[in-house]
Amino acid sequence: MGGWLQGDVALITGGGSGIGRAVALRYLAEGASVAIMGRKLEQLKEVVEAAGEAGERVLCVSGDVRSPDDLHRAVEATVERFGKLDVLVPNAGIWDYHRSVTRLNGNELSEAFDELFGINVKGYVLAVEASWRELVRTRGSIVMTLSNASFHTDGGGSLYTASKHACLGLLRQFAYELAPKVRVNGVAVGGMRTKLRGPQSLGLQDRTLEASFAKNEASGIEQAPLIPLYDSSVEPEDFTGPYVLLASRADSGTVTGAVIPADGGIAVRGFRSAAGGAGL
Repeated sequence: MGGWLQGDVALITGGGSGIGRAVALRYLAEGASVAIMGRKLEQLKEVVEAAGEAGERVLCVSGDVRSPDDLHRAVEATVERFGKLDVLVPNAGIWDYHRSVTRLNGNELSEAFDELFGINVKGYVLAVEASWRELVRTRGSIVMTLSNASFHTDGGGSLYTASKHACLGLLRQFAYELAPKVRVNGVAVGGMRTKLRGPQSLGLQDRTLEASFAKNEASGIEQAPLIPLYDSSVEPEDFTGPYVLLASRADSGTVTGAVIPADGGIAVRGFRSAAGGAGL
């Protein structure tokens, strides 16, 4: 008996770690073949190893999502290897680790904006541009990784929040532009224990969410005031269900322009904290 995505082919950007890796492994378990794109080939190969026998259905493509040529090459390699493309998951991203506009000077903001928007926003636009023709042929779908910061403030700093709000706008516009042939939906995830890094332009390229979680846990910081489902999982694999649902033609064939929140219930009340500028 096959899974929900039996016989489908997916391309996932940022597929070497975090939620991208978790979605890749889940799609394989659901019967799909998967191409994963990332800048570190050795990291992509670790996904193949983790997949076991299913690793035969994984294609690794190194590249930068800010490069149109790299993304077209990834799509072409996917179709050459597997014969088609059914699902695109624009996912590669970086976080700004809550850097407020009040903590950065103009030059820092300018450089960080270009880097963060280049990956988080332009990377999504270019992935869709490279893929839409193949998705039209298969009447496929796009499942974008969004964030609680696509809807709420304080899920990051000003640049990250702006980038994720921008991705929500892209999702809605793409859903309009690509209908009726291609469905476009998203998953707004919350914080996860991943190696999500920060902008190199701010010297945060070696910082990870994984380390931040470990630091908070060691210091006994309680998450209950922030997240209603404070005892829910922060492991990436436990966020993958909505990605499967939205990619499935049988189960989401009438759904486009939708976003499933997978953030522990932050939408119920948002982040509860003092005004951000209270100490100015």
